[in-house]
Amino acid sequence: MKSESGRLRGAKRELWLAWYVTVVFYGMYSVVFFGLSRTQPPGRPWLDPDQTVAWFADRHWGLLIGFGVIFVLGGFSAVALALITHSIRRMSVSPVFAYSYLILYAIAAIPGFMYICVAMTAGVMRPNRAPIAAQWLYDLGFLSFVGTMGVFLIGSLIWMIAVLIDDNRVFPKWFGYLNLVNALTEVVIAPSWIFQRGVLAYNGAIGFWVNVPVFGLYTGVFIYLLRDFIQREDFGTGPLPAPADVWRRARPAVEAVGA
Repeated sequence: MKSESGRLRGAKRELWLAWYVTVVFYGMYSVVFFGLSRTQPPGRPWLDPDQTVAWFADRHWGLLIGFGVIFVLGGFSAVALALITHSIRRMSVSPVFAYSYLILYAIAAIPGFMYICVAMTAGVMRPNRAPIAAQWLYDLGFLSFVGTMGVFLIGSLIWMIAVLIDDNRVFPKWFGYLNLVNALTEVVIAPSWIFQRGVLAYNGAIGFWVNVPVFGLYTGVFIYLLRDFIQREDFGTGPLPAPADVWRRARPAVEAVGA
């Protein structure tokens, strides 16, 4: 196993750098949204205008500092996206899969990531704003963040199909089905545009307490699998070397077992 400094000096240094940036980005994402800004778990969809103003006031500096960090370092998401795109390009599938994924997630970053940062920052910067305007920014932030998941749905399906038909062993086949599970979470969040209360609201049992743990598991898995991919990358065009982990190996051929 190479040391960390050795990784950043070798032929795969760009890939390892991108992987470390990916880890930092998702770690920063979690700290900002769950810790600093306290925008996750989401606020209640049924707050009236005065309650919305109080919600902003309670999180004033957390929103400003947290989303200030996002505005400075949010570009890290492009590095993570580039690494995933490279892994899809290494598959035996058409480059259309990689470029479709790249375009979809580049577009998705605007409604699914930046809108909530802009809306919440605008809402908290002027505490004397009319309560109805604060409520509008509150709704815009959470609905854009939680409810615009159609692009992520298609992106997960693209990655799923690419993994399942790939012959280069870039990712294990079961990861394709995990992409399907993640895609289904994007479907069940659609009713958050309709319901203000209950399990289908954006802070409900399904809308948040099921979907977010699934996404967290999915994210942790693909970060680990990207690390595994980089370790095996040979910059060729054929199948990658077999993974070292026993639980990922294909079943031995019958003749090999007999020998």
